[in-house]
Amino acid sequence: AYSHHGHGWEQLTDTIIEKLNQREEPVIFVLWGKPAQKKAALLDTSKHIIITAPHPSPLSAHRGFFGSKPFSKINQALLALGEEPISWALPEKITQL
Repeated sequence: AYSHHGHGWEQLTDTIIEKLNQREEPVIFVLWGKPAQKKAALLDTSKHIIITAPHPSPLSAHRGFFGSKPFSKINQALLALGEEPISWALPEKITQL
């Protein structure tokens, strides 16, 4: 858990988040887990939509991720913005990698 911490990824992700936050068009941010949810402090919640859930790690998904319906919430947010929802269905068969 938190295995990427302290390896420089924070600078990269913070810069990306700050750039996305500058957009005038609404962005839907999906923050999974406590470390990611702390990034909400970087976001303008008057412009953007933030969806949070526990991290989907196999070790802890049963403690809140299952049943949190983040993909349904993303589609609800897209519809509220007048956008098309995403089909999250996996293909029956993968024909090419």
